[in-house]
Amino acid sequence: IGPMYDGVVYPSGDGEPMAENAYQYKAISYTESALAIWFQDDPAVYVAADMLIYYSLGDNGARLAPDVFVVAGAKGNHLRHSWLVWAEGGVPQFVLEVASPSTWERDATDKRDIYKNMGVLEYWRFDPENGKFLREILIGERLVNGEYVRMEVRRDADGTLRGYSDFLKLDVCVRPDGQIRLYDPAAGEWLLSPDETNAALRQRDAQLNETNAQLNERDAQLNESNAALRQRDAQLSESNAALRERDAQLSETNAALRQRDAQLSESNAEIERLRAALRERK
Repeated sequence: IGPMYDGVVYPSGDGEPMAENAYQYKAISYTESALAIWFQDDPAVYVAADMLIYYSLGDNGARLAPDVFVVAGAKGNHLRHSWLVWAEGGVPQFVLEVASPSTWERDATDKRDIYKNMGVLEYWRFDPENGKFLREILIGERLVNGEYVRMEVRRDADGTLRGYSDFLKLDVCVRPDGQIRLYDPAAGEWLLSPDETNAALRQRDAQLNETNAQLNERDAQLNESNAALRQRDAQLSESNAALRERDAQLSETNAALRQRDAQLSESNAEIERLRAALRERK
């Protein structure tokens, strides 16, 4: 079942499985999901895996199903049953084929020629079984003047194979564990699979929960400190009130003493006056 053009039906499936084994499936599923996330904000970029591409109107046998492909300038990134080049108006700019026992030879011959003639800008091949099928585990080719030219794939100090995709703006890598991975050199980050993204989100949530627990503990300590400060302030207020009362009492005492001193002065003056009067009488 599929669309019909000029009486010719273009089926949406070829009856072949997406992958022959777990090695191939893991590489395909990671690359497709990572690129779908990478381009998710651009509706004009379409990412697909194991989808039939029909490249010749009127010939439903002229088809192939790249393991992963990306088209820029697509008419939206909505779901599709297949990719019809004449209807869509464009061909993939990026194709990745993951080697398997029954496909690796054709990937390097017939398919390569078809992609070249279609005008696929970048054609990458990857051997997920560490050289079992391909002499070079990762091969990238760029279309230059109608012919494919090898792109540089270097080996890092840690053993990672790395080639740069001008179209994706990403490094296509094979890490020492044999897994294909995409790397954003601008951000210095690996592109994660959905499972890795979820694991990272769970880790972030756990860290946030731990941070919140620490903040709650700090708030409790601050509340205790504030309560202690309020208690100290109350004690200081009581002490100040007691000091003010003592100062008032001292002022009263001093006033009484001054009054007594004044009375004594008057008494002494009266005594001196009386003595003077007695001396005069004598």
